[in-house]
Order: sequence, then structure tokens, then C-alpha cells
Amino acid sequence: MTQAPILEIRGLSKAFGPVKALSDVHFELRRGEIHALCGENGAGKSTLMNMIAGVLQPDEGDMLIDGERVSIPTPAAAQRLGIALVHQEIALCQDATVAENIYMAAINSRRAPLMDFQKLYADAQKVMDLLAPIPVRIRVADLSISNQQLVEIAKALTLDCKVLMLDEPTAALTESEAQRLFSIVRGLKERGISVVYISHRMAEIFSLCDRVTVFRDGRYVATDPVAAVSPDDVVRKMVGREITQLYPDKLATKEPGRLLLSVEGLSDGHRFAEVDLQLRAGEILGIGGLIGAGRSEIAQTICGLRSMTAGNVALDGKQLRPRGYGDAVKAGLVYLSEDRKGSGVFLDLPIAANISALDLARLTGPLGLLDRKAEDRQARELTGRLGVRMAGIEAAVSTLSGGNQQKVAIAKQLSVNPKVIIMDEPTRGIDVGAKVEIHRLLRQLAESGVGVVVISSELPELIGLCDRVMVVREGRIAGELGAGELGEEAIIMLASGVQDSSIQRRTQNVA
Repeated sequence: MTQAPILEIRGLSKAFGPVKALSDVHFELRRGEIHALCGENGAGKSTLMNMIAGVLQPDEGDMLIDGERVSIPTPAAAQRLGIALVHQEIALCQDATVAENIYMAAINSRRAPLMDFQKLYADAQKVMDLLAPIPVRIRVADLSISNQQLVEIAKALTLDCKVLMLDEPTAALTESEAQRLFSIVRGLKERGISVVYISHRMAEIFSLCDRVTVFRDGRYVATDPVAAVSPDDVVRKMVGREITQLYPDKLATKEPGRLLLSVEGLSDGHRFAEVDLQLRAGEILGIGGLIGAGRSEIAQTICGLRSMTAGNVALDGKQLRPRGYGDAVKAGLVYLSEDRKGSGVFLDLPIAANISALDLARLTGPLGLLDRKAEDRQARELTGRLGVRMAGIEAAVSTLSGGNQQKVAIAKQLSVNPKVIIMDEPTRGIDVGAKVEIHRLLRQLAESGVGVVVISSELPELIGLCDRVMVVREGRIAGELGAGELGEEAIIMLASGVQDSSIQRRTQNVA
């Protein structure tokens, strides 16, 4: 790493209508360094990256590359300057192959009338194999979210970039995939490539990055060498206050309440089989396991989003066999998808309309017309409860940061006063302050009698938040761990199939 900056940001500002996303911010990236950019959702991190990448244009300020002032009117212009951005949200062509997505920029700029597909596939496979053994001839739509994220990163690696910007790159990756990515990022640094690394995960920042810059409320706060600060220092600068407790206290009473959800012998005939689980009032049940183990498919089948081939589901003592998701919602069972933009929110609709979308009948008058005043009251109450940062409830969800979009998705589930809520990766891509708020909200829901199920790939979240954790491996329940038995080693052993007699004994005792 050299002291000479390859990228400088001076006095940059950007507003979206009345909302000031960035105000007079500064940022410096040195050649060959990995520089973390931290801040709560809405702090302006992604806005800055999008301006550097030519997606957005600044209202004020200057950008300099190698000491020269530049204008970056388009993403293509950014690529010509050696700048690549890997977005947090998937931005791939779903119907094209992995290879075609990886080399999309080259395909668009080529002039030859015919494409040498054999060479395209061979070159793409070499790049893809650096991250994971994903076949490059298959359609992107046939990949999991985590594998699509790896394709995004592979796509950026093919560009001859000087500056690589990674926005929450590990949000959808397994631990092994994340470690592989870290190795690649360190290799890029050794080649003199500069990396801007946006993440809410402090462990990643402190093991990978050289310096860390913090934004808060659209303003620059500080830049420090990682070696000179602690994770607590960074969090305090991010939120502007002391966070003393990341997770709320667990189940207050020794025994949970009545049985809310009972699942026996559930199978879908494809991804999982013979799943049993129980959820009682007052507790938070965690579901862990490796990505691809069948966690989401189990939840979706319980909620009627997928068809079951065997088994029984009972909600609050009544048999439930939903013909579709609407039947589950009417019965009081809701599901928050891990794919926020794909199925969690309607990006182009107002916040108020998103929150009411799950059950419009509740807000419809006798003449069949939607009661807009009631819809607005509901939206104001729930956005206030969840602390959504917005210009107003009439603003489109697309104008919100990723974390605030997630809060709107949660508000939509809460609008129907559910008996049981299943949340699939509820805090993915959310900053530490918002995570604390959501964790506190989930505990409050449990204490009020709502059954809460949390599917999470973050082991600290499962351990810190949940009263019990069921671990799924290859479509079957590998074991269950009570609050006193929870630990990263115990969960990983069950998830990976490592045989350990003590883990097996504890699992059998819990069962």
C-alpha cells in the first residue's frame, strides 16, 4: 500500500428531493489498500458508491482519480476509468447464462458478428472457479441467491479495474465462500488494486481492512487505521451513542406458553423430508444450517408457498393445509422472505401501500373502496414503531436504504396482527443499530404472545437471540439445541454432519 491516493472525494453532496443523502463528505482511497466504509443504513454509503460508479450524479463536490478531477456520467465511463462496483442487491440478467453475465460488458462492446461460445465458457469457468465450482453454462435464474452473489463478484473480477467496490459482499455467502472471497480480495490488494469494502460485520472489517471510514446521517465522521480503533469505537461513531446490549434478554419465564405451531412429518417430496417442529408462545425458535440445506423451503411449505406431499401443520390448535399463501395469512401465519427486493416489497409503490398490501380487506369499506386514511394511520404507526427513516409514508420504497426497505417489509407482516411470524434472514444487510432495534422488536413480539421463528446464517444472531435452535442438514432436522447448549461449535457440527458424541447426546436429551 502506498500513501498516494488513487481516489479522492472532496465535498460531495447529493439530495433526493427534500432528503439530503450526503452532505459535504470526504473520502480517500490509497493505492493497494482495503478501506472499510461503515455507517448505519441511510448513512449514505451506497449513495457514494453509486456516484463513484456513475450510477448517480453528485449535486456538489469533486471526484479525483490519480490526482486528476474526473466526471463519471455513466457506469461505462466508470469502467473505462478502472472502477467496478458489486452491488449488495443482485443485478444480473436472470435469463442469460452465468458466462454471458460474467462477460456482459465485453459482449456489449464487441464488434465481431459471431460469438465464440466455447472460448466464452472456458474463460468464464476459469474466473468462476476462483470463487466456487458453479457451471457457467446454466441460467442465472437457476442459481441460489448466494451463488448469484458469487457470479456478481466474478463479473467484477473480469474487469481491468484499479478500484473495486464491494457492497455487503458476504451478506448471502456461506462461511467457506466468504473465506474464499477474503483470500481473493487480499490477492487483489497484493496486485495493487484498491478495494472499498462496505460491511456491517465488524469481524470482517478488522480481519481484512487497513483503514475504516465512518459516515453518519449522510455526513463524514472519521477515518482511522483499523489497528488504532476497536469494534466498539467504530459502532459508537456509526450510531452516535453507546450500544450496551446487542441482544435482548431471553425467555423471562422457565416455561413457554401454549403451543402455537406444530409440524409433524412434513415433506415436500424433493428438498426435505420428515420435519417435526413445535413453537410455543413467548419463545423465539431459530432455524440454522448451511445455505442449501432446506431451511427456507421448510418455512415456505409451512406457509403454503410450496406444496407439501406429506405431514401435518397445526396453527393454534387447528389443522392448517393452505392452498396458497393467502390462506396462511388469513389463519395468522406470515413469512418474511430472504429476497427483499424480489418478494419482500414493491419498490415502485408508496410505503403506505406496501404495508397494507398483505390484506387489503382489513382496510376496505362497505362499498369496496380502500380507506386511505386508515391505511395512512396504519403506516404511520408501524413505521414509527420500527423507526423507518423516510421522507414520508407516500414516498416510494425504492427511495429508501436497504435497511429501511427491510423495516417496511417487516411492517407489512405486522399489519395483519399474526399469531406466528417466520422471518428468513431478517437482518441481512442491516447495520448494527437497526439490528438491535429489530432484535428488540422480535423479543417484544414473543413476549406479547406472537410465535417467532428466525432463519439466520449468522451464528451469533441465532445464539444471542433465540431460545432454541433447530439445525437442518440436507433436508432433515439434524438436532435441536436449547439455550444453555447453544454455541457456534455445536451448531456447525450438527450442520456439517461431523459426528461428535457429546453433541449427539445433548441433541437426544433435548429431543
